[in-house]
Amino acid sequence: MEHVPPPAEELARLDRELAELDARRAQLLTRRAWLLAALRPPAPTAAPGWNPSAWGAPAAGRPGAPAQPWGYVPPKRPSAPHSAQNLLLTLGGLLLTVAAIAFTLVSWGSMGIGGRSAVLAAVTVGALAAPAVLLRRGLTATAEALAALALVLTLLDAYAVHAVAAPDTDGLGFTAVAAAVLAALWTAYGLALGKLHLPLPAAVVLAQWPLLFGAWAAGAPTLVVGWALLATAVLDGAIALWGKDTGVRVTACVGGSVMAFSALMVGLTLSVTASGPLGALAPGALLLTAAAAALAGAWRAPRGFARTGGVVAGLAAVAAVGGVPAAAVPEGWRVLAYLLAGLGLTAVVRTRLPGNAAIGVLVASAAVVAGALVGAVPGLAAVLLGPVTLPSDVWAGSPEGFRAAVGSTLPWPKLAAAPVVLALVAGLLGAAYRWWPSLARIAAPLIARETPESAGAPAPGASGEGAPGAAAPAAGAPWYAGGRAGAPWYAGGAPAARRRPSGAALRGAAGAGAAVLGWGALLLAGAVLDVPYAVAVAGETLLVAGLLALAVRGAGSGRDGSAAVPVTALVVAVAGAVSAGLLSLASEGASYAVFGALAALFAGAAVRAGAGVPRAVFAVAATVGSTVLTGFAGRSLGLAPHEAAPLVLLVPALTVLFGARLRRNPVALPVELTGALGALVAVVLAVPDAPFLALVLALCGVLAAGAAVRPERRPVAGYLAAALFVLATWVRLAASEVSFPEAYTLPVTVPALVVGFLRRRKDPEASSWTAYGPGLAATLLPSLAVVWTDPGWQRPLLLGVAALVITLLGARYRLQALLLLGGAVLALDGLHELAPYVVQVAGALPRWLPPALAGLLLLVVGATYEQRLRDARRLKDALGRMR
Repeated sequence: MEHVPPPAEELARLDRELAELDARRAQLLTRRAWLLAALRPPAPTAAPGWNPSAWGAPAAGRPGAPAQPWGYVPPKRPSAPHSAQNLLLTLGGLLLTVAAIAFTLVSWGSMGIGGRSAVLAAVTVGALAAPAVLLRRGLTATAEALAALALVLTLLDAYAVHAVAAPDTDGLGFTAVAAAVLAALWTAYGLALGKLHLPLPAAVVLAQWPLLFGAWAAGAPTLVVGWALLATAVLDGAIALWGKDTGVRVTACVGGSVMAFSALMVGLTLSVTASGPLGALAPGALLLTAAAAALAGAWRAPRGFARTGGVVAGLAAVAAVGGVPAAAVPEGWRVLAYLLAGLGLTAVVRTRLPGNAAIGVLVASAAVVAGALVGAVPGLAAVLLGPVTLPSDVWAGSPEGFRAAVGSTLPWPKLAAAPVVLALVAGLLGAAYRWWPSLARIAAPLIARETPESAGAPAPGASGEGAPGAAAPAAGAPWYAGGRAGAPWYAGGAPAARRRPSGAALRGAAGAGAAVLGWGALLLAGAVLDVPYAVAVAGETLLVAGLLALAVRGAGSGRDGSAAVPVTALVVAVAGAVSAGLLSLASEGASYAVFGALAALFAGAAVRAGAGVPRAVFAVAATVGSTVLTGFAGRSLGLAPHEAAPLVLLVPALTVLFGARLRRNPVALPVELTGALGALVAVVLAVPDAPFLALVLALCGVLAAGAAVRPERRPVAGYLAAALFVLATWVRLAASEVSFPEAYTLPVTVPALVVGFLRRRKDPEASSWTAYGPGLAATLLPSLAVVWTDPGWQRPLLLGVAALVITLLGARYRLQALLLLGGAVLALDGLHELAPYVVQVAGALPRWLPPALAGLLLLVVGATYEQRLRDARRLKDALGRMR
């Protein structure tokens, strides 16, 4: 027996446990406050005269600081009036700057040469000397403001010297010299007054222009301008790497990026537009120098900048090396030269370049390959999407060649290298998939050179738990070779799986890419060579066969645990089958041959494939191909679309038999659903002719009844068969122009209601929908459909009375089917009778009244929304309690 303590003892025990929880919570809050203080950056040095301890509170971040409760927000301290001071200083400096500009531009001419020299010397020297005095007194903000004024004054001095002392000199040349002098002056000034933050970044900005303006002033060719831009970018890179001030480094990074991009654009433009290989050598030298400079900067730059530098270096090297042979080949083959140069960048894995920079170079190589592949997209899209227009003119006749069948106006000679590009990349990816372990061993030194922070790994000498000196656990194959799960990041296990793709996934992606690109290369080659139409159709069909073989073989082998190759082959095979089928519609013989071959191929693949999704896809595709063949047979026999509809039902009938044979096999349901879609196509074809539509609906009902024989299909197929038979009867009656459907429906309704009544007496829990629903719907629904086209008053009256009686019986005996069916028919019948009067009244009302009434109704419903919601719930519950 379980001992139950007395209430007093149990209460005392609960109080003790709650007290222990409160003490533990207070301990955890204290520890949390200490950790937050330890992680907070150190507070800035307090200004003279400010002593936080004088207020009786410890300084922020001190380990002994008292813990605050959860959610505590400390009160804001009164802020020092720095913002107002900075605003006043900024406005003062701005006003002085405006005054200096106005004086230089307006009042300069009224003074003699001596006065001018004296004013310039006095104001400039004063503005330059004042910050030194102010810094010694601790007035840093004021010194910064006067330094900004001094910068503007030096610029105005340069302008004044050019306007008065050397008005005849070239403006660009004078600007280049002035910018160099001012950059040197402000560099020395900033180094002398190290506490000022403005002079050194301003000197960096001024240093951007001397070489560029000097080259322009000398009338140098574009290539020399590119060298000037590159030299400036190199200078900026050196400042960004070795500079100590953050503002200087950021300014140098921005300026260097702009100048380097401009230099690369100059070199690339000259290389692309060169008239021959010799003309591309000089721009290539500029681009190679830029690549070397980017690599030199990436050698010691942080991770992000190192990778960016590697990307820039790789792209520049490709443009330089590939530009020379590209200038010697026709336009359509130039992409191949750049692609080969980009692939050559992969040799970086065998160099001693730092890991991050090498990764950037590899990214550049991948970008070049992707760009080359993008160039083949228009041609491949034209080959795949061009036959889409053929279904509008089926069997119009075989075209002469592949291009005529595609119907594209692309400049095919310029796409001559596209198949070669696709084939080359596909071959390399296939080789990588085949020899992946060897490739992983080659890439191992690069992975080892990658910095720990970039890989998300602990620093060298530290274990995953942060204990210094802990030895790394033993690892199996590295992640890039498909290491085992549970191993550390460099062995392919968790938690690196969240950061890196596994080796098996990368290998599978390579194999999938090889399959897609190889298929695209063969398709595009046929269009570029303009092979005959028959060869193109046969070639596309053979490609589908090869892809299906790859999908079946890959799904069965499960090589390396990767499903990427078989899944990709399956998707591409389906796309290729659609393309080949559309292409074959130009010729009757080709249509039969292609769709027959595709149906056989997919059926064979379904037989050979193992259980699973691919097998179901194969079976569905075979069913679709067979359905299309039956449609072709109707067209060949000269049948109208509605006359060919019963012939289309042949395949759905076979799927019903096939499903009965397979029973609960996972393939059975997809095949039967595909057959049902084929039956729906037959119904759509028969819509223009009512008698054929009734026949097709009846045949579909027979097929549904045949499927309902099986217990697993009975819940759906049984009701579907009944609905199809009833619908076929109604369509047949409408086709025979029967004006009194009650003569045919009442003989069905009466015995159906009697059977339902007997069913309810035997089983009172049976639903009213099962007992009375079919019988009532057999008469009410056809009569309601006729009422809406009957101009007389007798049928609407009789139908309304019958619906009213049925509704009252449903409410009296709490039968849901009678209540809802009778009420719905009564409402629609009444709406039919009131519709003319409603239209007449609506035409007599002002145009503004209906929107106003609608808005008022919405307001009322919104104001009583909760009450209406409760009423709706009560109505739902009341209906739910009915049988």
